[in-house]
Amino acid sequence: MNIYKILDDLGIDYKKFQHPAVFNCEQAHLLALDIDGAATKNLFIKNKKGNRHFLIIMMDDKTVDFKRLSQILNVSGLSFASGNRLEKYLGTSAGSVSILDIVKDTQVAVELIIDKSIFNYSAIQCHPFTNTATLEIPITGIQQLLAHYQRQYTEIEI
Repeated sequence: MNIYKILDDLGIDYKKFQHPAVFNCEQAHLLALDIDGAATKNLFIKNKKGNRHFLIIMMDDKTVDFKRLSQILNVSGLSFASGNRLEKYLGTSAGSVSILDIVKDTQVAVELIIDKSIFNYSAIQCHPFTNTATLEIPITGIQQLLAHYQRQYTEIEI
């Protein structure tokens, strides 16, 4: 799956920034790239039973309270999902996860949760299936992409 072709075919504008591989938000900040938009942290988590999976998109300077998030989502025992689950459901690896990976979830097995504060920005920063580049995509472009793939999402305050 070629995310650039998908974005181009849908007429979604983006700016691409190549950089060395980064595996967390701290490493990304050290690059000091001049990118507009919301810098995000992307968490792939599961419930205690392992029968529900969530991709959480949040501002990179926030921390998640798993107990509170469990209550909001009405699930118990939230925890990070394994790398094997990440590969199985989103076809990606730790350090490369972004909102764009949701298009690879053809079984609609992952629930998309987006921090409301992201919508205060005109654009979002996200990895294009790799952690060696970052895209700046308008929020309207992200919404267009999600609508095209008929992906619902839940907005919550994190």
